[in-house]
Amino acid sequence: MFISVFDIFKIGIGPSSSHTVGPMVAVHRYLDRIRGLAGAEQGAARITITLHGSLAFTGKGHATDKAVCLSLLGAQPDTLDPDRVEPMLASLQTEKRLNIPGLPEMAFNPDEDVLFDYGPPLALHANGMTFQLHDAGGSLIDTIIYYSIGGGFVVSEAELRKTTNEPVNELTTQNVPFPFSSAKQMLEMGAEAALSIAEMKLENECSDRSREDVETGIDKLWSAMDSCINRGITQAGILPGGLKVKRRAADIYQQLIREGRSNPLFEHNVVDWLGVYAMAVNEENAAGGRVVTAPTNGAAGVIPAVTRYYLDHCAGADQAGVRIFLLTAAAVGGIIKANASISGAEVGCQGEVGSASAMAAAGLCAALGGTNEQIENAAEIALEHHLGMTCDPIAGLVQVPCIERNALGAVKAVTAASLALRGDGSHFVPLDGCIETMRQTGMDMMEQYKETSQGGLAVNIVEC
Repeated sequence: MFISVFDIFKIGIGPSSSHTVGPMVAVHRYLDRIRGLAGAEQGAARITITLHGSLAFTGKGHATDKAVCLSLLGAQPDTLDPDRVEPMLASLQTEKRLNIPGLPEMAFNPDEDVLFDYGPPLALHANGMTFQLHDAGGSLIDTIIYYSIGGGFVVSEAELRKTTNEPVNELTTQNVPFPFSSAKQMLEMGAEAALSIAEMKLENECSDRSREDVETGIDKLWSAMDSCINRGITQAGILPGGLKVKRRAADIYQQLIREGRSNPLFEHNVVDWLGVYAMAVNEENAAGGRVVTAPTNGAAGVIPAVTRYYLDHCAGADQAGVRIFLLTAAAVGGIIKANASISGAEVGCQGEVGSASAMAAAGLCAALGGTNEQIENAAEIALEHHLGMTCDPIAGLVQVPCIERNALGAVKAVTAASLALRGDGSHFVPLDGCIETMRQTGMDMMEQYKETSQGGLAVNIVEC
């Protein structure tokens, strides 16, 4: 099984890969579907989009309704300027018209044509979206269901019914030299070929593009992550959404800079640097800024924070090490996605921050020269100690507890990598067993703890 580094890591906008980026991708899939559809080119008069399950319950907090409107206006998640969002939405609210290339002009009222279904979720997945196209008389021309399955991945109902844990849509199958679908296979192939995990992953990526293109693409991903940190540590104010959560990263960063001019008060000062990097990214995400799914938006701060830690605090760190880091992290992320989930709506936050922490631990261990066995051990340690973590965002916003949770996920990743590097790679629980445990735990987890904001902190903390 092959999931590209460029599918695991996607440049997009906040606040959620499954609730913002995924719905945007789904809209574009639907528009591609109906262009040229019999009866649509002349008869299309109205599009309606119904959000089901978690997309409905936390859609307002995750800006799902805004995301689908922006996509209907032509916006793409990887190129949308966050500063253009509000003017575009204001114009649509005033004009209530869509001018979609290849289709007739259509009436569209965001308040009436984006519908929230607060009933039971659709049977196949918690993040369902029903698209319907109507003619001027109200008759149905076309309908289809899409599911946003985490990390910006989108599948149709037919694709989701077809198979489980096999590549569909963006999860494409390819003839790659190292088609590992489990950690066990990854270690066996690495031993047989005498290659590191990053080297195998790079050869897989180069099966359909040049090495130069792959490395340039990885550098672009890191540049986007780093830019997000740099913007986050300069921004102040209150995050949108009504909770009145104050941005803290910029203030903490300035404190650390001042302390850096003298002897640090505590040896654990480096933990504060990890935390501020992660919080900077997730504050940007909460504000609807440009982030990289890593592997999701809700967990977008962990991998950038640990990568920045590697560059700023580890002797001998360089850009080549960053590429090793991200290739290795993507290899682990692909295995987790193939065999369990990276979606909070499917398995809770263990699948988001837990997966990100495992990926970051593996990447750091690799960049610091760890063996394949040590890398697998690092990923397992980090994931194991996120098992059972629920997804219970207050008011459906990716703010509390999500922002701080990324900081702690980054700290766990560094700790896991350090523990693994202190050993020889042998350990009791294999990564594959830990991934399967996460999958089973997610299946057993009650729905109110899976990104619906109907349990946990979301109902026990009074919104301010």
